[in-house]
Amino acid sequence: MTVRICLFTRDLRLTDNPVLYAASAAGRDQVLPVFVHDPGVQAAGFAAPNRLAYLHDCLADLDRGLHGLGSRLVVRHGPVAQEVARLAADAGAAEVHVAADHSAFARAREERLRAALGDAGVALVTHEAVVTAVAPGSVVPSGSDHYAVFTPYLRRWSDAPLRRPLPAPRQLSTPDRPASDPLPPRPDQDALSPELTPGGETEARRRGKRWFDRHVDAYDDEHDALADDLTSRLSPALHFGCLSATELVHRARKAGTAGAAAFERQLAWRDFHHQVLAARPDAARSDYRSRHDRWRHAPGELEAWEQGRTGYPLVDAGMRQLRAEGWMHNRARMITASFLCKTLGLDWRAGARHFLSLLVDGDVANNQLNWQWVAGTGTDTRPNRVLNPVTQAKRYDPDGAYVRRWVPELARVGAPAIHEPWKLPAGLRAELGYPEPLVALDAALARFRSRRGLD
Repeated sequence: MTVRICLFTRDLRLTDNPVLYAASAAGRDQVLPVFVHDPGVQAAGFAAPNRLAYLHDCLADLDRGLHGLGSRLVVRHGPVAQEVARLAADAGAAEVHVAADHSAFARAREERLRAALGDAGVALVTHEAVVTAVAPGSVVPSGSDHYAVFTPYLRRWSDAPLRRPLPAPRQLSTPDRPASDPLPPRPDQDALSPELTPGGETEARRRGKRWFDRHVDAYDDEHDALADDLTSRLSPALHFGCLSATELVHRARKAGTAGAAAFERQLAWRDFHHQVLAARPDAARSDYRSRHDRWRHAPGELEAWEQGRTGYPLVDAGMRQLRAEGWMHNRARMITASFLCKTLGLDWRAGARHFLSLLVDGDVANNQLNWQWVAGTGTDTRPNRVLNPVTQAKRYDPDGAYVRRWVPELARVGAPAIHEPWKLPAGLRAELGYPEPLVALDAALARFRSRRGLD
């Protein structure tokens, strides 16, 4: 009887998982589901308390689901290549199945794993279109290894073959040995965002069904409305692979509405960033397109931005939502990022690091490349656009409800005054206890234009 290892990485689900499906395809063979908690992830700076808590929830849910199939999750702590090779030897495994991933870290992990298994005569089988809907490198323009502009990528992405979603196994046969280590510990609550969403496929599928049933049709018109919060909030589940991007694309296409098409476009953006990073892995750290920016060094301003104390209510609301939930509305992400890079003139990498320290969906491809897009060093075809936080607030939070939720100092200020509290009488401003603006917007815009040589 053949034993196959299903190595879970960023595909912590049973439904539509090509890795698990392939490993279990021969029904009479045995499957050993494995997750390795690698200290290299921590050393590389990818671990953060919020994500570790979400990971713990995902693995606990995955183990429960596997038990329902007559199986179990085997957990190991240590370097992936070393631990998987040891497990393969202990279980007499002939193959190890794993999802292809395309960050520099994931590629190095795969190389080490292939070498360790090859020395032991064990085959490594990788599966594409597990982390993304369309695999990086499968859609490329003539004369290049990736698309640098989203719109032409979207056209090709939309026409690319899409595999059909796969069912979860009905039953798995798993060897009794080897034993499992404990799950990675969940961080103490005081280290976490207080309103953190629970992780796991069960919760993700419940949340996804509810959103599709109630809100997808309005997504095109309402996804930027900050107070209504009609976005799917599925990005953490996608990051950890609790939901399949492929399955969500199929579901959006089946819905066939303008809202579903707009949601599908966001899934295409996610794949777009993964294919850029796959081709240019140094974009996680370096400008994709240098603008020769001379970033300011202003630790006090950076700290005020991180704490949501800039004096610009919508910026502060977004930053406080991030700290409270480990998540931020996408429109608020763009506004807060633009404020850091283009209004304060601080390095996008400082903002990206802060986001990664808190975001549950802290994906290197999407976080870093969205930051670069806003900073004008990435793939944005309008690199010098600046999002005015007051204009954006009046457009996307006209009644001030989003600001009132996250900036309680301004809870009794009506709109539109809530978006420009520095115009309130001095006595009232002192009573509210809300900070004065860090910088005047017109002066900051002039500084940005000068730095980019636009004058």
